[in-house]
Amino acid sequence: MNVAIIIAGGVGSRMNMDIPKQFIHIYGKPVIIYTLEGFQRHPEIDAIEVVCLAGWEETLKEYAAQYGITKLRWIATGGATGQESIRNGVYNLERELKDDDIAIIHDGIRPMVDSSVLSDCLRVCRLHGNGVTSTPYNEQIFRKIDEFSTREYIPRETLRKVATPQAYRYSLLLKAYRRAFDEQIGIFGSAYTNTMMVDLGETLYFAAGSDKNIKLTSKDDLELFKAYLKMEMEG
Repeated sequence: MNVAIIIAGGVGSRMNMDIPKQFIHIYGKPVIIYTLEGFQRHPEIDAIEVVCLAGWEETLKEYAAQYGITKLRWIATGGATGQESIRNGVYNLERELKDDDIAIIHDGIRPMVDSSVLSDCLRVCRLHGNGVTSTPYNEQIFRKIDEFSTREYIPRETLRKVATPQAYRYSLLLKAYRRAFDEQIGIFGSAYTNTMMVDLGETLYFAAGSDKNIKLTSKDDLELFKAYLKMEMEG
């Protein structure tokens, strides 16, 4: 079974809005529903779990019913950090998934996941035990000497941008989160599943990505998302 774990436990403070950004309406539809529809439509996704911000669970259920998200089977409560939220989602499925099932972790505020990206994540995961969405990095990166200067850069040919979706064999994912929280490894700051896996000594395998797979963290991102939607509606 292939199960999507959609992380929607954040408050979205950088948006400076009255409601969490995953529940903001764009062209009359909540952001989280745009995200869920990508997984609802995909033929290889069997079920969906959403890790939801506490207090918004009933709202999520109502939206899912309204928009026909029939694959939504579980709702877990988010944690104080992103890693705690993912952990909650992983632990919540312990009695539901088998070792060889695949869990696909995805940010609830990445509403433009492409079907081909999802397919390739699953393909790579079946081959290697994990598959992480990635794209080439096309900017120049410099290391700081201090806040004002630099003398060293990282060749961009050696870099990849990694995002969600990320697919993992469930047994690997469950074992990794148990160890990470027991030993306090890879769970602080901006840590995510992919960085945690590397901190725990795992090798990650790149799957295809898309530049349209934007994460909505600012109002500028919302405007870009609207522009993409408008192009799709007009095209």
